[in-house]
Amino acid sequence: MIKKHHTKKEAPKHSKRIRSPRGPLIDKADFNKIQKEMELFEKRREDVIKKSREIIKLSKQIIYGIHRDDKNIPQLIIDIKTKVSKLRTRGELQFSSFYKTAMQEYVEAVAMFEVLKNHKLPSQHYLFVSAPDYLAGLCDLTGELMRKANNLVIKRKPEEAIMLKEVVDLIYGEFLALDIRDNDLRKKADQIKYNLRKLEDIAFHLARRRK
Repeated sequence: MIKKHHTKKEAPKHSKRIRSPRGPLIDKADFNKIQKEMELFEKRREDVIKKSREIIKLSKQIIYGIHRDDKNIPQLIIDIKTKVSKLRTRGELQFSSFYKTAMQEYVEAVAMFEVLKNHKLPSQHYLFVSAPDYLAGLCDLTGELMRKANNLVIKRKPEEAIMLKEVVDLIYGEFLALDIRDNDLRKKADQIKYNLRKLEDIAFHLARRRK
């Protein structure tokens, strides 16, 4: 019987890494720095998402409360301004969808409060937001003002309802003068015309009642 001789397999030899005469081929410390930078960015991102959700929730509470004539709205306005001041960020996160949505909701809520309380639309400078977020917030505001005008008519406060119609009319006029190229903002702006028509119908019916 012929015995088979098993030859021992030699362990693979690790090839020696080629070293550049000028030093390592890559900067290991640079990649470690990048890793830490990415971890820091992710923490910031999670923090912005969390704070944005809080602001969006509070904005909806404010608008809902304004429609119900709740007495705690001034305190909620203070609360949301505080939260927004802690949310403000720079860099690419300020262009993220969750951050922009929070800012737009903030504009809508505070602007509605100021229009009804002080009969004045707050400026972009006052709210300290970007121009696109300010304009998008105003677009949504017109819808809430239209709803509020309907409620005011039911409560037999026609003068206040007409005032809201005039505010939306003025906003619409300013939007017509703008060269809006962003598709999403342009679609939002189309809502203003629809809301203004509804308010004009309200004003028309109120005028007929007076005759």
